[in-house]
Amino acid sequence: MEQIVSVFGSLNVLAAFVAVQFGRLGGGTRRYLTLNFVGSSILSVIAVLDQQWGFLLLEGVWAVVSANSLLGTFRKGSEPPRSSVEA
Repeated sequence: MEQIVSVFGSLNVLAAFVAVQFGRLGGGTRRYLTLNFVGSSILSVIAVLDQQWGFLLLEGVWAVVSANSLLGTFRKGSEPPRSSVEA
């Protein structure tokens, strides 16, 4: 079961990355930041359970930065455009 949860978390982070690379999502959008926050938070919990401290450092910082940026979009009341790439 832990592997399934881990794959789900990884897919969230990868989906955000791929969407930005293909111009489907802007790097500062709420959707992008939410996918990163959810995925990295899940992977952080898995890292704690497995006592993988380097992985926890990576994913924990990723989750904190994503959460901070996501909260910033709500404080500003708006978010950046979906993508800077012309579709």
